[in-house]
Amino acid sequence: MELPKDFDPIMGDPPREVPLGNAPLLRAIAQVRFPPITGIQNPDFIASFQEAIRPDYPVLRGEQVHRIIFAAGSQAQAAPSTIWRFHDISQGWRVSLGSDFLALETTKYVSRIDFLERFGLLIRSLEDRFHPAMVDRLGIRYIDRVSGNHVGDLELFLRKEICGVLATPLKSQTNQMLTEALLNTREGASLRARWGFLPPNATIDAAAIDPIPEPSWILDLDMFSTSAVLFDADQLSQDAAAYAERIYSFFRWAVTKEFLAAFGGGA
Repeated sequence: MELPKDFDPIMGDPPREVPLGNAPLLRAIAQVRFPPITGIQNPDFIASFQEAIRPDYPVLRGEQVHRIIFAAGSQAQAAPSTIWRFHDISQGWRVSLGSDFLALETTKYVSRIDFLERFGLLIRSLEDRFHPAMVDRLGIRYIDRVSGNHVGDLELFLRKEICGVLATPLKSQTNQMLTEALLNTREGASLRARWGFLPPNATIDAAAIDPIPEPSWILDLDMFSTSAVLFDADQLSQDAAAYAERIYSFFRWAVTKEFLAAFGGGA
């Protein structure tokens, strides 16, 4: 379960996964962005996509949003747009489809294999029905939150580089502590790592991290590439898997064996 002392979480080979029976994973998100396809705004045009994913995500809601359009020589205008939200019955899984993006997010994560298989099926359905020409961005994001009694164990749970001020005499006076690093990875993508201690009712991202009425510690790992490449569902699936593995490498580097044991990891 312990990593080698010289383990490199950014350039090294990903470690063997240690399943956690009670993982503190708050949310997992996968997203691909592409040049706009205006037909996605048409309810008739998305019918075949809905049928393809309806066994897993049977609830469809249309959400109206307004995007700000800037045109040379004229004032900015708010353009209405529809984002299609597909849910499972439990509301634990959500697929979002807009004119320029497809996203999968869950608060009911089961395993990396399950998550990546679901995302792979979605991007293949997108490719089969809408034929995007290019990819503008591919991103995978995992957000962990430690709260309750475990907040008192952070010095034991985290390596000293991650624990930071919480491993010093300043711990008792620390109300909030946030760190962010943007890292270049072996895969040629970027990993934005944010972590820190939050006071009650605070968040660093209201869209993905709900505030809670107690102190908590957050680890937010977002790996992405903004290189413009041809849209290929098979290649995107492979890249998404590599990104998830790299995120896990950083997670394993950041936490200790005591963390893994506390959240259900085996020996």
